[in-house]
Order: sequence, then structure tokens, then C-alpha cells
Amino acid sequence: MSPESKKLFNIVILGVAFMFMFTAFQTCGNVAQTVIRSLNSTDFHGSGYTSLAIIYGVFSASNLITPSVVAIVGPQISMFVSGLFYSMYIAVFIQPFPWSFYTASVFIGIAAAVLWTAQGNCLTINSDEHTIGRNSGIFWALLQSSLFFGNLYIYFAWQGKTQISENDRRTVFIALTVISLVGTVLFFLIRKPDPENLGEEESCDDQDMEAIESAQNNVTKAVDAFKKSLKLCVTKEMLLLSVTTAYTGLELTFFSGVYGTCIGAVNKFGTEEKSLIGLSGIFIGIGEILGGSLFGLLSKNNRFGRNPVVLLGALVHFVAFYLIFLNMPGDAPIAPVEGTNSSAYIRPSKEVAILCSFLLGLGDSCFNTQLLSILGFLYSEDSAPAFAVFKFVQSICAAVAFFYSNYLLLHWQLLVMVIFGFFGTISFFTVEWDAAAIVARGSDYRSI
Repeated sequence: MSPESKKLFNIVILGVAFMFMFTAFQTCGNVAQTVIRSLNSTDFHGSGYTSLAIIYGVFSASNLITPSVVAIVGPQISMFVSGLFYSMYIAVFIQPFPWSFYTASVFIGIAAAVLWTAQGNCLTINSDEHTIGRNSGIFWALLQSSLFFGNLYIYFAWQGKTQISENDRRTVFIALTVISLVGTVLFFLIRKPDPENLGEEESCDDQDMEAIESAQNNVTKAVDAFKKSLKLCVTKEMLLLSVTTAYTGLELTFFSGVYGTCIGAVNKFGTEEKSLIGLSGIFIGIGEILGGSLFGLLSKNNRFGRNPVVLLGALVHFVAFYLIFLNMPGDAPIAPVEGTNSSAYIRPSKEVAILCSFLLGLGDSCFNTQLLSILGFLYSEDSAPAFAVFKFVQSICAAVAFFYSNYLLLHWQLLVMVIFGFFGTISFFTVEWDAAAIVARGSDYRSI
């Protein structure tokens, strides 16, 4: 297998492994608040929003040390161990207790930070400046396929149900735990890329030297990775991209946790309100897959850079937010277990709700594929610290959003996202224009 084919194989395996893991985790996140509402009538008392706030809060703090972890143990082992913790969190829902639920939330927050830093590192070392756009699109399309499969099962399994029984819950989460473990094992199929511009003998000698010196270098690697992360935080490019990244954290919270809960709380959707959560997730996934595939295929022939894709994402999201504002009752995110009988400015429409799900997914893929692409391009020499800062900002904003989702009415949540979306788009434009200008001059823009 040629070096280029091996790298493409690794990207596909990476995407498929994440597809299995996040088929389980994103389906879990999509239905968690609905399942927990049904449990709160028993001895269990907890909040899916609070759990997700803990996850993303710990996630954000852990991103400060994850480049050191990835530098020491490598991306493959980092992703495998993280996958085990993802599976543990999902398994907690089979028979949940408040202490195990919130403890698992802490552990998965740490695991998520390691997982996503290692993913960014793996994506970058298997790409170059010509393939990073294509590979980001391939990975994103495969990853977001996860939204389709898990939610398709939820749609059919929960059709016509207004309450989730204990047997329904256990069946779903046993299946999701197994699916997550399958994805975790797939990380072992990723192969180490061949060193470039080295003869075979020289490459072997280098590997022997690395093996001898690895013990002494581990501490140095860890310290250097931590220092680079701190230095990156205050660079002009990363500060500007942080505004865009903050927006992706807010809208991630909305489409992955809040919007499904809103749909499930609207009593005027009738007996389909719970199964519509699954259908919403499916159409979010279709939007993500379409966006990832389209922008990955077009990246080689895109003469206009990344800005048009980000502009498209912003416009699509603003249309979605306006339709949700018209269609969904303001108290839907914080409605009690009985749901809400309120109306917004139009009578709640299932068709409009599902259209908005598709638009949310499409817009999210626009932002995330271009952020992955520009980070992999700018920091190709040492990507782990850059992706750690990216995930630090995204996850801390997601944590804040999950926290305020317990209290804010829907229209206030939408307003916050519109403001961040506008300024995040402008910030991305600025970085992309600077990158294009420096590349045109032939300067090296990729070192930290």
C-alpha cells in the first residue's frame, strides 16, 4: 500500500471508529434529558443538562493537559482508552443512580478532551496542505453518519410512546454500549504513516534511536506541549478563531441536547412527540453528512477559500433560528415532564421542526469542517496543542450553554447564538484573509 493510500485508509478508519462511538454517544445525548425526565418520577433525581454541563466543563479544563498525554502515549492508545470511558458513561443509563451518573460525567469529560486532541493529531499527521480539506470532509461526513443510525432506531422504537418504560431504556442503552465498544476496538486498525523523505534504512535507524531516547524525552514532550498550548492561546489567529469556536460550542449544545428536548416537550405534536426526537436527530445527521461530503469533495477545486462555506453556514443557521423562534414555544427547553401546551407565533409544525433539524446539521458541518481544515493547515507542524485550544474553547462554551439551558427561555438562547454566530463569522473571515495573503507571499504560516 502506498504512503498516500495508507493515510487515506487511516482517515477512513478514524471516521468509521468515531461513527460507531458517536452513534452511541450522540444518540445517548439526544435522548438523555427525555429519559431522565421519565426517571425523575422514581427515586432517581438528576438532570441531563447538568450532566452535559459537567462533561463539557471538565472537558474544557482537561484540554490544558491533553497535548501532554497525547505526546507521551500517542494518538492511537489515547483514543482507545478514551473510547472505554465513553462506553462506561453510556452503560450507566442501563441502571442509573445519581452518584454513578455524575461520576461518569466527570470521567467522560476527561476522556473527551484526550479523544479529540488525539483525533486532531491523527487527522493532521495523515494529511498535508493539499489533502487536509478533503480529509476533514471525509472524517466529518463519517462522524456525523452516527446521528442517522442511532436516531433511526429511536424513531421506530419509540413511535407512539408518550412515556419511556424501564425495558425500553435498558434495551436502547445495552445496544448503544455494545456499538460504542465496537468503535473503540477499531482504533487498533489505524497504521502509523510512513516517514516522508527518508530512505528505508535511515527510517529504521531513526525508529531505533527514538525507542532508546523515548523514556528521557517523554517529560520534555509533555512540558513542551503544555507550553505550546499556553502560547497559542494568546496568538492573534487563535484569539480570532476562538470567537468562531465559541459559537460552535453554543450551537453544539443546542442541536445535540436542547432542540431534541424541545421537540419532545411540545404536546401539540401529539403521540409522535417522542419519536420525533429520533427523526430530528436523523435529519441533523443528513445535514451534517451532506455538508461534510460536499465540502470535502469541493475542497480541492475551491478557488475562493473557506470563507464562502462559513458564510453559507451562518446564513443557514440564522434561517433555522428564525423558524425555530416562530415554531417552538418559549418554555419548551424547561418544560416539566408533562410537556407544554403553549404555542409560539405559529401553530407548532412537525414539518418545520424537522426542516430546522436539517438546517442545524448543515450549518454545523459548514463551520466545523472549515475550522478543522484551517487548524490542520495553520498548525500542521505540531497540531495537538492547536486542537487542544480549539476543544478547550468549544467545550467551555458548551458547558456554559448546557448550564443556562436549565433556566433560559428558548428565544433568549436563540439570541445568544445569533450574536456569537455573527461575530464568529467575521472573525473567521479575518483569519482566512490573513492566511491567504501570507500564502500568496510564499511565507511559512504553519509554525506555531
